[in-house]
Amino acid sequence: MIRNSVVRWLVCTAAVLVFGLLWSGVVRAQDKKPAASQTQPAQAQPEGKQAGDPKLVRLELKLPRPAFKGTPTNVPPGTNLEPPRKGPRPPLLAPPGTKNVAAGKPVTASDREPIIGSVKAVTDGDNEAKEGSYVEFGPGKQWIQIDLKQTYAIHAILIWHFHMSARVYHDVVVQVADDADFIENVRTVFNNDHDNSSGLGVGPDKEYWETYEGKLIDAKGVVARYVRLYSKGNTADDQNHYTEVEVYGLPAQ
Repeated sequence: MIRNSVVRWLVCTAAVLVFGLLWSGVVRAQDKKPAASQTQPAQAQPEGKQAGDPKLVRLELKLPRPAFKGTPTNVPPGTNLEPPRKGPRPPLLAPPGTKNVAAGKPVTASDREPIIGSVKAVTDGDNEAKEGSYVEFGPGKQWIQIDLKQTYAIHAILIWHFHMSARVYHDVVVQVADDADFIENVRTVFNNDHDNSSGLGVGPDKEYWETYEGKLIDAKGVVARYVRLYSKGNTADDQNHYTEVEVYGLPAQ
């Protein structure tokens, strides 16, 4: 009897020890599990060369009234469109005091006799989609050029070709230079000519639908006096148009 009691006691004690060891292992394993992530859904980040720089501020833009709602869902043949954007356009950050330095500045063009309007429309401050607010040039590759009258650190360029209706302009190329002939220190800040049909090099940027927002280009503080913009017709017709171009910058140091 005594022997059986001792055996039963030993068995129960061993069972308790084994259960304790197993339970201790479970607790330690749970302690090692990572805490549930508290990361919030990603939001559109501001555009800019140094988006985390506290010295940069949001660039305030005055947009015209929309002439139509939304953008077409069909992709025109032969285009290289950027994917549809979800939500509002991310703000562009720039140093405090950055302003439109192209307002009222002189404009020249490859087409000396526009079909409609005057080159003065490009920098007259009127970006609305209405008759009389744009200049129309002939077909083929055409350019306009803005003389900022002095060198600026250019942080953004905002372009409206023609936004009375949805269309895509081809071979949009934006360059800056130190001289009016575009020989010295020419730099390209935007190029969506995907097949080099305009002879300015193959560009990495995408084509886009014209809307009331215009095309906002981050120029990353490039220093220049002259800004030249190219295009080569659009999906609605072969003509080239400009409603307004704004160049945001600060005097170069």
